[in-house]
Amino acid sequence: MRARRLHASLFLLPLLSAILLGLAACGSHSDAIVVIALHPNNPDILYVATNDYIYKSRDEGRTWATVSGGMSYSRVISMAIDPVYPATIYAGMKGDAVYKSYDGGQRWAAQQSGLDDVTFTSVVNQIVLDPADNQHLWAATSMGIFESPDGGESWQARMAGMKEVLVTVTVALDPLRPDILYAGTSGGVYKTSTRAQSWAKANEGLVSPALLASSRALMVNLLLIDPSRPDIVYAATLDGLYKTMDGARAWTRIGLALPDQMIYAMALDRSSPDRLYVAGRRGLSKSTDGGVTWQEKNVGLGSLNIRSLAISPGDPQTLYLGTNGSGLYRSRDGGDTWQPIPLAQGPPDTVFKSAGASPDPS
Repeated sequence: MRARRLHASLFLLPLLSAILLGLAACGSHSDAIVVIALHPNNPDILYVATNDYIYKSRDEGRTWATVSGGMSYSRVISMAIDPVYPATIYAGMKGDAVYKSYDGGQRWAAQQSGLDDVTFTSVVNQIVLDPADNQHLWAATSMGIFESPDGGESWQARMAGMKEVLVTVTVALDPLRPDILYAGTSGGVYKTSTRAQSWAKANEGLVSPALLASSRALMVNLLLIDPSRPDIVYAATLDGLYKTMDGARAWTRIGLALPDQMIYAMALDRSSPDRLYVAGRRGLSKSTDGGVTWQEKNVGLGSLNIRSLAISPGDPQTLYLGTNGSGLYRSRDGGDTWQPIPLAQGPPDTVFKSAGASPDPS
């Protein structure tokens, strides 16, 4: 087990080093916006996680409260909102497994059964809910892929076939064929057609011979599936953007003209899946043709070092963007222009008013 953990740590070094360098470049005076989670039905409600707190707004960002009651002091790395019961929220931690809230973030409880190797040793990089069963969860961690059939009450490792890797950063579920999943790892992409009973490499065109011969890891940061054409999948990596048209039988590198090939954030417009956004240390870029051409969309941003990105479920023209040094931003015009949304700092569980905001009408 000690050797496995050392193996995982070695693969994490490129990702962690890049993040630390990005934070240093931005300065330490402002929190990184690590996660943005949007309510599936109510555009007024949004959550963001910084290095210190989870913040919640009930009025589209005019006022904020910190909602971290019952949590450990571990950092929140990922969040997921139950689409059926949106008051139920999951948070993936750095070193303290998974927490769950039933009341919109007011109180949290640890959910660690089956995550013994993850607790205190790992990072929960992503939590994904099965769109067909809101009690069925998947977690991508630096100790592997885990599955929960009961809303996080228990977890089981699902790593059969992933012999060469341990670190998983992202997981994507085929919305039309529930047996098919993709996992983004420190060594490329793995695919299962048996609901994670076994995995197989899906790296043709993705991992070059030169990379395989080196000691570096590719590190697939994000995977996004086209909801209407699920054989189309996008993979954002520390070394470029890739696309497959045939369910990961083969990958093609796209976005060679992007200003930064180290991609940390990506979002796909579900109403128009050819509309894609990617971001990294040099700002946000947008494509309206599935990644063939790109336009930079950075007007109004105080920092181009971008950490997180989300599209409003009810309005694809409304986007939220989190930076590594200048806070949270919103665009109402599909990324053409951005406006800052201040987050007031203070002790937990207190309501704050953003600068220039009107009082909370409720």
